[in-house]
Amino acid sequence: MSAEQLTSFLVEIFERAGAASHTARILARTCALAEQDGAKSHGLYRVPAYIATLGTDWVDGAAAPEVVTSKGATVVIDARNGFAQCALQVARPLIEERARVYGVATLLVRRSHHFGALWLDVEPFARQGFVALTAVNSISHMAPHSGSTPLYGTNPLAFACPRSGHDPIVFDQASSLMAKGDLQLAALHGEQVPLGTGVDKHGKLTQDPHAILAGGALLPFGGHKGSSIAMMIEILAAGLTGGAFSWEIDRSEYPDAHTSRAGQFLLCIDPSHSAGPGFTGRIESLVQALHDSGQQRLPGDRRYAIRKQAATQGIAVSPQAMLDLIQAL
Repeated sequence: MSAEQLTSFLVEIFERAGAASHTARILARTCALAEQDGAKSHGLYRVPAYIATLGTDWVDGAAAPEVVTSKGATVVIDARNGFAQCALQVARPLIEERARVYGVATLLVRRSHHFGALWLDVEPFARQGFVALTAVNSISHMAPHSGSTPLYGTNPLAFACPRSGHDPIVFDQASSLMAKGDLQLAALHGEQVPLGTGVDKHGKLTQDPHAILAGGALLPFGGHKGSSIAMMIEILAAGLTGGAFSWEIDRSEYPDAHTSRAGQFLLCIDPSHSAGPGFTGRIESLVQALHDSGQQRLPGDRRYAIRKQAATQGIAVSPQAMLDLIQAL
């Protein structure tokens, strides 16, 4: 299937699940593009969880985001218990305008649910010439450094930087050693995970993903370094936005809900205000230095290669997977 065909199929799925048309299209595109780029943990795999969540009143699938503050370089959006991607769509033209004027713009989203790939939020800014960084917090799944019980979310961040004549440099990573979606896929396929990925409910290191998911906790990458980044993201995405901290998110009355009612932080920088027209040229010198040092693949290159292949050969989707999605409604 093409990305457009898969998106159309998913729009109908999400609308049947209870999402309004504008929300359904945004969610469908998020999942289809993740699948197109080879990120299986954020593609079709996420759809059943979206469907289950939309079947509750934990999230509002028809929410209309509201601009709370739009002063100077700061934009604050209340997602009104809807999806963060919908809030970002409302905010994007404001953010781009403010970044052009002030050289920098900050987006703070509260009362939002983010359950998709973050690189899709920042890559479009880089294609418009901006440097962008975003971070979200989520329900507690990760223990802090030296801890053994969940406190932080996996707290991912994504970064994008434009290049001259090339696709942007883009990375998207969790603060945990392994993203929860990848952990769930390992459990689904009966695979073990690297030691250090997480602990079981007794606080002991384990390579069994089922044990981590059943009352255990993921661990931060790099020990105290990843833990510090997770803490920073709590401050940016929850503290600054007025959203819930990871440990404050309570879904106990909604056992079928999977998304996290948290916050999102996004920073957009116009390099022309500081580095001038030679910015992308300097980035190319950095890229060349990386290649000279032995690093042949840049962040995002693997996704771009898979995306290019999907554009010519289509996205391979099993008929059974599509049937399962229909039956999940």
